[in-house]
Amino acid sequence: MAPPGGNAFKESLESNSTGLDYEFKMSKAEASNKPARSASVSIGKYGIHSSNGVYELLECLVCTNLMYPPIFQCPNGHTLCTNCKLKVRNTCPTCRYELGNIRCLALEKAAESLEVLCRFQSLGCHDIFPYYSKLKHEQHCRFRSYNCPYAGSECSVAGDIQTLVDHLKDDHKVDMHDGCTFNHRYVKSNPHEVENATWMLTVFNCFGRQFCLHFEAFQLGTAPVYMAFLRFMGDEKEAKKFSYSLEVGAHSRKLTWQGIPRSIRDSHRKVRDSQDGLIIPRNMALYFSGSDKEELKLRVTGRIWKEE
Repeated sequence: MAPPGGNAFKESLESNSTGLDYEFKMSKAEASNKPARSASVSIGKYGIHSSNGVYELLECLVCTNLMYPPIFQCPNGHTLCTNCKLKVRNTCPTCRYELGNIRCLALEKAAESLEVLCRFQSLGCHDIFPYYSKLKHEQHCRFRSYNCPYAGSECSVAGDIQTLVDHLKDDHKVDMHDGCTFNHRYVKSNPHEVENATWMLTVFNCFGRQFCLHFEAFQLGTAPVYMAFLRFMGDEKEAKKFSYSLEVGAHSRKLTWQGIPRSIRDSHRKVRDSQDGLIIPRNMALYFSGSDKEELKLRVTGRIWKEE
């Protein structure tokens, strides 16, 4: 996939979901008090759930997602979630009665008896949570999906690391390289155009993990700059096990950077705006490129190593 406006670097190498997948089972307290009922379960839309049908009552009649407090009901007992209450303009979509602000406290209380599995169970999380603790856990679950790290477009793809690696290679045509050292040469015919970020992404397989090397041009305040930085395809805790260095230079002068790769949990823009990488002012980049200053020819070298 080409970057917007065609402002791509030529590189010469020398080296959520709106549906909620809930699964239910009887709570430990309920199972111990009612052994006969705890043994009676059925498999439905959200997986294993208690046989008393509470999960069906917790499904919003409008969007069919599971509801969390405040849960509203009309005078006839039809329930719906907070978001849908606003969408239907305070009118029950089932009986057309005015909704008002009647809370279904009984249903909210009944939900407390449920235990649910994390929506990222298929990705490796097998923890079980009380109904009202599940969403908070999923916001920080270490098995939650990663967003595509590609910076050249608004890509909505999310998944585990292997899914994203295949996606970057097949859909974005990103170059994949093995090794922990690199030596890249970036060329741009008109280096004075930096209004739109000009970028390049390369993925390295190193120590059995994947790292994204970004290189782009943008305005830092009023100053045009180039920036190179590394992101780790994994969580922040794992990223801290690695370090990397970057170097650019010519004519007996050089700029260097050393740091810890940022996790792709942090967006590309967040890392760029924090200036957590090698920043090269345009005048310096052109000096490294040669005397004519009409074409960018910048060589970036670096390496990745594992901290002991």
